[in-house]
Formats: sequence, structure tokens, C-alpha cells
Amino acid sequence: MRSLLFVPGDSEKKLEKAFGAGADVVIVDLEDSVAPQNKALARDVAARFITEHRHQTRSAIYVRINDLSTGPTDDDLAALVPVKPDGIMLPKSNSGQDVQHLSAKLRVHEAEGGLPDGAIKILPIITETAAGVLAAATYANASARLVGVTWGAEDLSAAIGARTARDENGRYTDVFRFARTMTILAAGAAEVAAIDTVFPHFRDMAGFEAECAEAERDGFTGKMAIHPAQVPVINAAFTPSAEAVKHSLLIVEAFEAAGNPGVVGIDGKMYDRPHLKLAERLLARARAAGIPA
Repeated sequence: MRSLLFVPGDSEKKLEKAFGAGADVVIVDLEDSVAPQNKALARDVAARFITEHRHQTRSAIYVRINDLSTGPTDDDLAALVPVKPDGIMLPKSNSGQDVQHLSAKLRVHEAEGGLPDGAIKILPIITETAAGVLAAATYANASARLVGVTWGAEDLSAAIGARTARDENGRYTDVFRFARTMTILAAGAAEVAAIDTVFPHFRDMAGFEAECAEAERDGFTGKMAIHPAQVPVINAAFTPSAEAVKHSLLIVEAFEAAGNPGVVGIDGKMYDRPHLKLAERLLARARAAGIPA
């Protein structure tokens, strides 16, 4: 789950482009990118399009529903669960309890639709409210459906009254860097994927590439996109390099050959068990990206 591409649920033209963009996940949006008067239309268009065109994409299909505090949530689930999405993105999640709440709703819809219990996964956006940022630690053990956590700056700006999320140099200000940090830590505590937020200036590819590199460096394993042109950049940034895979294999093999000790030496450098865990994580990411490891 490296690249996650948003697409409005009420546009067949955009849905068609997104399904062919090569993203690991296509997020069919029923929330922010759909005008209030088009919510019902978006459900119908999205459900029909997924049913008719699912076989034409290798991407997993997630649906961003409207948040649990709004009226359309149950209508979204009633319309989209029957077309068997791979997952649901939950916006404005305030805590792990919201994930549990959504999981209970999904269980009912799965049973009614003859789907296996737990078939549909959950990816919450955990920083769109002040309460959500402060509750980042509550996602550990919240639900077996939880596959990752991600964050967003725009809704948080509105929630706390910040005029901007970035400074004059394009860097996130302290509050938003804190939200970003809490997302990485929440993912680590829950042992799920850490997904970085969108980069809104889709024509600034140099800035986008730099932000992808920083995110991968800091522990994110994927990033959300708002334009198909961003997808290949994300996939490249979050796919382990051949050199990194080779080095990680050396570490794993050295520990195995030495009988799984606490420390091994490779080419005059000592590696302990945290290095082993990091190598194993990188190899898992490589395999998920289709790279032999």
C-alpha cells in the first residue's frame, strides 16, 4: 500500500482515469470532493462503476465515506458495501473507538450481503480534529480490520483556527508536524501501515518528490495522491531500492547463519536486533511491491 489515489465518486470520467493510474489503492471519495447536493448521485455512480469496471484495475478499491458524526454515513455503507470494496477510509476519526463503531456497522452490512466477517478493512484519518490528534495512541488493538492510519492538515486547520499549515518556506508548522509525528507513532504502536497525507500542489513535482523522500525516511510506508501524475512518483519513493534490499538480506542471513544471536558483525560493522527488525520490515515492503526478497 504505497500509493493511494483519491477520485471523486460522482465523476465516471475521473473514476476511469483513476482505475488505470497504477495506484496500489484507489480511494473512491464520497466526502470532501463531492458537493452536498451530489452525495446520493455519487453513491449511485460509484457503486455502479465499481461493479462494472472492477476487473479493469489491479488497484485495491477503498471508499471514503462521510464521517460518523454526519447523516450520510449509513447511506454510504448501504450503497457501497454490497459492491465489496476492499476497505473503507474513515475521515475525522476521533479515536480507536470510532474504528470499533465503524467495524460494528460493517459487520451488520457484511452479514446482510453475505460477505465474510471482517472482509472489509478500515483506514482512518486520525488528525482531522484536535481530539483525534490527542487520541493517536488508542488505535493499537482497536480492530483487526485496521490496516493503517493516515493524517490530514486541511480539516485540522479549520478545527483549530490555523490560518495555514505551512510556513513561508513550505514546511509544516509545529502543530502540523506534531500531528504528522503522532501518525507515525500511532502506526508503529498499532503495527499497521503509516500513510502520509496529500501534497496539494500537484504541478510542483520537485517539491512533491522531496516530500515523498522525507516521508519514507521518517517511517511512512505510503502516501496519498490527488492526481494520477503523482502515483509513479509515490511508487518509486516507497519501493525499496535494489541496494537496500540486498543490504537487508545480508543482515537477515547473517543473523540466521549465526544462530539468531543478539549481535552480528558484517564487514567490520556491528548490527543488533533493531537492525534486524528494520531489515525484515524493508524486505516485507519489497515483497509487497512485487520485488523478490
